[in-house]
Amino acid sequence: MYSRITGTGSYLPEHILTNTDLESRIDTSDEWIYSRTGIEKRHIAAVDETTSDLAEKAALAAIADAKIKADDIDLIIIATTTPDLIFPSTACLVQQRLHIHGCPAFDVQAVCTGFIYVVNIADQFIRNGSAKCVLVIGAETISRIIDWQDRNTSVIFGDGAGAVIMQASATQGILSSHIHADGQYANLLNVPAGISSNYDKLKANQAFLTMQGNEVFKVAVNTLGRIVDETLAANSIQKEEIDWLVPHQANIRIISATAKKLGMPMDRVIVTVDKHGNTSAASVPLALDIAVRDGRIKVGDIVLLEAFGGGFTWGSVLLRY
Repeated sequence: MYSRITGTGSYLPEHILTNTDLESRIDTSDEWIYSRTGIEKRHIAAVDETTSDLAEKAALAAIADAKIKADDIDLIIIATTTPDLIFPSTACLVQQRLHIHGCPAFDVQAVCTGFIYVVNIADQFIRNGSAKCVLVIGAETISRIIDWQDRNTSVIFGDGAGAVIMQASATQGILSSHIHADGQYANLLNVPAGISSNYDKLKANQAFLTMQGNEVFKVAVNTLGRIVDETLAANSIQKEEIDWLVPHQANIRIISATAKKLGMPMDRVIVTVDKHGNTSAASVPLALDIAVRDGRIKVGDIVLLEAFGGGFTWGSVLLRY
């Protein structure tokens, strides 16, 4: 028994924050932002809009695309760094909204690599017979943990959600998945406050994302190069056999470096970072959904998904769509 993706969906909040908008808030410019990140705009959740709101809308789109009913779903997994509540999980909140009862539902926190992690987990559930139809979501309201006076982070991140339906199949869809982490780099990209550490910052609404950008870039490029090699070796294929690269939409420099490692021209790389910025766990499924719906990714194509995030975490999924 194998698993394959049978439907995709995504959602971006209505409010758009452009580079020009940011020029009036901080010492930056459209040229400075675009030349360093490739980002033109990002979507920001409304004050009364939650991560579960975004996740629900992406889920409904994926359910419709897969042509299934919500009660066909027997497992829900959501990757998020920005849950609605400490508990219950965002997955349970989405489960309630979809009127699904009884199946397991849980969140996974692996930051920007979160979607890769949850695809890996869903694949294991389906392969061992514990589930037949899984709703997998990456969703974030990352704007809630951004210091909008910090130009190192405020120009990069945005909100959004992407979802896929994974179903049991006699033919192999997910060819392999690979996930890793190394906590020794925790101080380079983190939110240095929480329930049991630096709680005073959390209470004072000062729990903001911090990033040492140059150091993160160096480790990300090297690590993603290794995950590409690992994925190719595990499947005994050559890089030329990959039809599409769907990378984490962190910034255009990291995306370009990974494409160069693969020897893949940029017209075979799905790039959406310009339109929504870095949406953390949502970025890979967002990009995948956009490319499927506009007809670039077709049934039978070999697609490599990859991501790198805080922790550090990193991973890849090779699939036949």
